[in-house]
Amino acid sequence: MKTIIEIHTLQNFAPSNLNRDDTGAPKDAFFGGTRRARVSSQCIKRAVRQHFAGLVEQNALASDDVAVRTKRVLDALTKALVAKGRAETEASDKVRLALAAMELTVKEDGKSEYLLFLGQREISSIANIIDEKWDFIAASDMVPAEGKKLGKAKKMASQNADPELKKALDKVFNGGKAVDVALFGRMLADMPEKNQNAACQVAHAISTHSVEREFDFYTAVDDLKPEDSAGADMMGTVEFNSACFYRYATLDWDKLVENLQNDTELANRGLRAFLEGFVVAEPTGKQNTFAAHNPPEFVVVSVRRNTAPRNFANAFETAIRVKKDESLTRRSAEELARKAKVLQSAFGGEEKTWVLNLTDAKLDGFGNSADTLHELLDGVLAIIQE
Repeated sequence: MKTIIEIHTLQNFAPSNLNRDDTGAPKDAFFGGTRRARVSSQCIKRAVRQHFAGLVEQNALASDDVAVRTKRVLDALTKALVAKGRAETEASDKVRLALAAMELTVKEDGKSEYLLFLGQREISSIANIIDEKWDFIAASDMVPAEGKKLGKAKKMASQNADPELKKALDKVFNGGKAVDVALFGRMLADMPEKNQNAACQVAHAISTHSVEREFDFYTAVDDLKPEDSAGADMMGTVEFNSACFYRYATLDWDKLVENLQNDTELANRGLRAFLEGFVVAEPTGKQNTFAAHNPPEFVVVSVRRNTAPRNFANAFETAIRVKKDESLTRRSAEELARKAKVLQSAFGGEEKTWVLNLTDAKLDGFGNSADTLHELLDGVLAIIQE
């Protein structure tokens, strides 16, 4: 019986530029025939992963429960080996050779060819293996002749590596039971067999209503210029908007447990961390300029079994328009609840839903009401643990 957990939030941000495109403008998209404000799924996932770092500080997650996305794995492994008493220069050389055994190349600048998404347990295990196999990691056997193309060089380095070293390293590239790797997946181009399919899918957030771009013209004055000098010393414009965003994500519970190597206790903590992060974590774009710290005022979490995921964005296919003195967030919440009930009636399936409603929206019996985020998360976890 497949179990999926879905989260829907409505979040009305004050004027802001949370997620910019290549021109510095707020990202947007056309939906339902009108321009909508947009925050990319990558931006949302990044904010959630940053929230995980805070949970580590609060001991809600262990430091080994999270991953790092980096090109500087050489530095991380070298430091770990130095902490074990190895000389830094020699440790760096051994790390390069050990990574080459797995066809992972470190360039002259000390960075890998692409970003590697590795769990902290994986990094620690790799360092332990290099330390244990120290005498079996020999440059003469693993460095290809000059002039070899990169692809052939990596293949040769892998073929020439000590078989026991390769076997040991192969075992530890398993995601390291890192919650964020398990949730969001990863791709290792040189080791496709070590890729991990994501347990979670995150949609781009879009506004429930149409938006127009606005411009803030700003000036700055030189504090030390003579008093008789008039005018600004710098000027420019910043684009921004204000929008009520519909945000959605779906999570395959069974896949999450599988990715975490059947550690259901960690999966429960990871699920709670993700749901909490999805609600409270904010994109950081231009926040020093706009300080748009506006928590969601409507949160829906559903646990479904034997049914397909349901994104409720079509509740806003026709852009929401409000009358004078009418709340945009409340109208959006009522449309979301109406769409949810229509789809449930049409397609059925086992469903249990919790709702945090701070908008006074009329929901007509939609979901179980929670007064706090903590109560909502407790309710969802209780359903999962059934």
